[in-house]
Amino acid sequence: MADGFLEKHHEDYEARKAAWLRKKKHLPKVKPRNIERPDDEAL
Repeated sequence: MADGFLEKHHEDYEARKAAWLRKKKHLPKVKPRNIERPDDEAL
């Protein structure tokens, strides 16, 4: 394409991807929760 349509969309995609990765790196880690179960499983 002479107007650079695909190149422009690819550049937009790369910019969004980079922003997403930067934001993802700063999110706190999710720790698995330990659910306490009763000794008697019948309850």
